[in-house]
Amino acid sequence: MPADPIGDDFCGANDPGVVEPMVEVLAELAGDGAVLELAVGTGRIAAPLAVRGLDVTGIELSRAMAARIADKPGGERVAVTIGDMTTAQVPGEFSLVFLVFNTISNVTTQEGQVAVFDNAAAHLRPGGLFLIEVGMPSLRRLPPGQDTVPFTVAPDPAGGGYVGFDQFDVVTQQFTSNHVTVSADGSGRFRRIPFRYAWPAELDLMARIAGLRLKHRWSDWNRSPLTADSTKHISIWEKPPGPDRTADPAHESVVPADADGVFVSRPSTDNVRDDSDGCQSESSRARA
Repeated sequence: MPADPIGDDFCGANDPGVVEPMVEVLAELAGDGAVLELAVGTGRIAAPLAVRGLDVTGIELSRAMAARIADKPGGERVAVTIGDMTTAQVPGEFSLVFLVFNTISNVTTQEGQVAVFDNAAAHLRPGGLFLIEVGMPSLRRLPPGQDTVPFTVAPDPAGGGYVGFDQFDVVTQQFTSNHVTVSADGSGRFRRIPFRYAWPAELDLMARIAGLRLKHRWSDWNRSPLTADSTKHISIWEKPPGPDRTADPAHESVVPADADGVFVSRPSTDNVRDDSDGCQSESSRARA
């Protein structure tokens, strides 16, 4: 059978060639400050940062994933809080908060994604940075009149195989990552995981609502410029020095409520996360 499309090592997610460039950049951005990873997962990135001597904290919704952090070198030094990254709080101020492997898309409402930015900003010290790695929506690959983009077709020489495809709703910005695995005996499994895509400009507006401003935007961990052909972006926003707007108890996120443009405050409740760990598609890659 082909590798499990949601498995821990699928697509080489734990390969040093994938992990080390990320850790190098994140450590440089953090400097001598503390680091907070939202959706820390199994510690794929947090643990190597801890090995480098950084003070690393993580927030993770899945107890099953968080339980695996201690198995990695440096994992015992990662402090983990179980909770929703849209609302969970941890003590201290951080020089870097980050969210990688497309996990912002696991938050399936605009309100929830705005809450992620608000929560990140609330944990940053003045001058601190919030980094997101997320795929560019692959709508350019949609055939006219269609809503589905295949990303993997992998027959197994022994029989069966794996097919993966994304299905998009361009009106709501909802999409699903779909995974069909068939065994040689004809038995199969179908998994459908919901996501929400957002363009870089929309994420910039979310950052602005949270009091952050764009500092860098790259297409990869080598800091290549973003182009029309980029399949993902790494965006970094800065919390300006000065009064902390998000520390005000009266501060609330505001987002468009309806087509009439009425703005209302809403809590976030829609953070969808799966206990498995791995890589899915260009637009819905695995959590760390």
